[in-house]
Amino acid sequence: MFEPTGLETHGPLGTLWVSVGLICFYIALIWVNTVLMLVINSLFAIPSTWLMDFLKEMKAKKAAKPAKA
Repeated sequence: MFEPTGLETHGPLGTLWVSVGLICFYIALIWVNTVLMLVINSLFAIPSTWLMDFLKEMKAKKAAKPAKA
């Protein structure tokens, strides 16, 4: 009656199951990228504040140093 076409069909329940899985995957992907952004941002922001403080101290020392005549 039906000839095999080589195409697998799993019906509406299979489609719903795959869509739920993809939704969960993309929610997890967004969550991981958000957490990673917060961690990576901290890794660059904290040392940059140390660098800015160091440069500010160097500038203050240079300004306090008397000029040679």
